[in-house]
Parts: sequence; structure tokens; C-alpha cells
Amino acid sequence: MSSTMPDQISVLFVCLGNICRSTMAEGVFQSLANQGPYKGLISNVDSCGTGAYHVGDEPDDRTMSTLEEHGITDYVHAARKVNASDFDKFDYIFAMDRSNLSDLQRMQQRKPASKAKVMLFGEYSGTGKAEVISDPYYGGRQGFEKAYEQATRFSKNFLRDVFPDVEVKG
Repeated sequence: MSSTMPDQISVLFVCLGNICRSTMAEGVFQSLANQGPYKGLISNVDSCGTGAYHVGDEPDDRTMSTLEEHGITDYVHAARKVNASDFDKFDYIFAMDRSNLSDLQRMQQRKPASKAKVMLFGEYSGTGKAEVISDPYYGGRQGFEKAYEQATRFSKNFLRDVFPDVEVKG
């Protein structure tokens, strides 16, 4: 570990209802953060929604089955709505799409001294252009698979960017 290594970081994932995309991203990120070279570098991972539609609900069954099919079997979450304290509590707040991003940016304007870096999660697409994670709620199974693939790719790229000195095998 080099001296340029940041201290532990905290990450919040945000979508509209907090039962599909943000929970998928949280489950994937948590799984990566709890293993191998990143273990102990992430202090807090959570997800929430910009809307209160599903507060208290578990993630969508299709989110859970997609995570489970990819070996993530220990993820548990109850949906919640984003609140003002999140902007002080988290280092990074990742929006799943541009509508979520503008909602978060509006909220953060009321807390100008907050520490959170609010951005589109898809800035870490690795393709050179930002991607959005489209809401799979009204679609079929393939939307959840695509959200999983994107969450995995973005998470790995973000972790490599924030912790460049961590050696990842494989």
C-alpha cells in the first residue's frame, strides 16, 4: 500500500424507487468491496431512491434472482428515500440516470458544504462516454442482466480509479 492510498470511502447508489437499479449496484459493489484486495477499504455502502414509492420494500425479485445467479446470495436491503444527511455521510453518491442525477444535484445545492461527490455512476463505464443504467422495472429479464453487467463494470472501474495501488488478481 502506498501513501497515496485514500482512507476508507463510503458510497451511495441512487435510482428512482430503490428496488431495481440502485439495489443491483449496491449488491454488486458490496460483494466486490467485501472480497480480496478491497476488503476493509469501503466503510459504508448503501442505496436509496429519489422517490418514496417503495420505502420499506425489499428489492425487486428479479434484482435478487439476478444477483443470486451471479453468486451474490447475502444481499439484504429495505428501500428508503434519499435524505439531506446522505450528502454529509457519503463520499460518493452515484445516480443511475440523468434524471436521478439532476434530482440529487438540486438537493445538494441546498447543502453547499456537503462532502459528497455526486455523479452519474456511468461515468465509470470504461468506454469513454457516460452510460445510464436504464430502469428494467417494466421490461423483461434482460434489463436486469444488463443492469448487472453495467453495475459490475462500473464498480470495477471505479474501484480501480479510487484505489490505483491495489493489486487485483485475475
